[in-house]
Amino acid sequence: MEFSHRDDHNNLSLTRFESMLKTNNVLFFDSNEFENIIQHYLENGKIALAKKAIKMGLQQHPSSTNLRLYKTEICILENDLEKAEEILDELYELEPSNEEIYIQKASILSKKDQHQQAINALMIALEFTEDQDDDADLFSLIGMEYLFLEKYADALSYFEKCLEIDMHDYSALYNIIFCFDYLNKNKEAINFLNNYLDENPYCEVAWHQLGLQFTSLKEWKKALAAFDFAIISDDTFVGAYLEKGKVLEKLKCYNEAIEFYEMTLTLDEPTSFALLRIGHCHEKMGNLDLAVDFYYKTVHEDPLLDKGWIAITKFYNRSKNYQKALYYINKAINIDCENVAYWKLYAVINHRLNFLEEAEVGYKKSLDYGNYELETWISRADILTNLGEYEASIINLMQAAEFYPENAEIEYRLAGLNFMVQQNEKGIFHLKNGVLINQEYQFIIKELFPSITELQAVKNIIAVTEKS
Repeated sequence: MEFSHRDDHNNLSLTRFESMLKTNNVLFFDSNEFENIIQHYLENGKIALAKKAIKMGLQQHPSSTNLRLYKTEICILENDLEKAEEILDELYELEPSNEEIYIQKASILSKKDQHQQAINALMIALEFTEDQDDDADLFSLIGMEYLFLEKYADALSYFEKCLEIDMHDYSALYNIIFCFDYLNKNKEAINFLNNYLDENPYCEVAWHQLGLQFTSLKEWKKALAAFDFAIISDDTFVGAYLEKGKVLEKLKCYNEAIEFYEMTLTLDEPTSFALLRIGHCHEKMGNLDLAVDFYYKTVHEDPLLDKGWIAITKFYNRSKNYQKALYYINKAINIDCENVAYWKLYAVINHRLNFLEEAEVGYKKSLDYGNYELETWISRADILTNLGEYEASIINLMQAAEFYPENAEIEYRLAGLNFMVQQNEKGIFHLKNGVLINQEYQFIIKELFPSITELQAVKNIIAVTEKS
């Protein structure tokens, strides 16, 4: 339980305990007092103090089942599963009908990725519960285990049981919609939410979720109406204002969208997301000075938000102010040097400035961090070719071919490069492959490798394709 100023007895117990820790005096507490003290520390994340309370509690009450269960909880938190199981086995011999033992066993099994066994343990716990609230907690835990197993329909049924017990259990409500989303059942989610709202018509969370469902179906008017009802239900609900702003953006109602984004700035601390969207709206309307001003505010508010840096970089890129674009993408990279989107922009901008070596580094970093788009492989290959790094370009394209087999753009380039390094047999092989895949890409040879078009082998292959 959580202590409050109104609960003098529990406050006194906590004060006495903390006073005891500062002195050499050992005071006596009954087991219930220890349980309340431990629960207080656990709820406030004070694990070290909880452990001290458990240790002292067990010294004074070594046979207390609840104190030993708290010890298993700490063992599980610290991943000492073997010790936790040992204690639970001892407690099972003493109290085989204690549902908390099965809940702790389920927690251990879940940590071991044995989720079906965890569900089985929780089902046994259900047999011993006498309180409806405890049932709801167990239904929620079972639902979570089914989520781990990716059995969303089963998870859904248990989260629905939670709502049957407490219709204001918004955690269960969110999980239900999460399951519907994974099952691609938007219409079923909408029916569920409508039924729920019939019983709880002023639930801003349900209206908000209904609006999101309509948004995913691109039913914009219905989405706007749902977000309006969410705002009517709670006019401080920031999420509803943001989502309504996003829908209005989709409808190109930029001024109205800005109004709703600005509302969020008055209701709460400014969010980088709202500032960014306001910037986008101003840019769409041609208010470029205002747009860039909000992009600056975005990165100032949250320097770690990559979308802010990308927006300001792309703004200057579109304005063909490549030097400023390069300046801001360099600032972004200095903050997060492993962001693949930053490196791709860095490469593109340097490429436009004809800084080929820097562009090649950008494309290489993009690939290193997981951007495997064909365009990235091709751009890097062409830059290496221009720099005369034929062997490196071949290696790059061979790696690309693993992701994009039988790709004409890759094959023609490999053909040209192999001819350039005097690997004529390989050049012929790749040229024939390219021709078989798509004859229309023959221009790659003429544009990138004009010197090899005079080779007889190349002429022969191209002549055959022209005749056909």
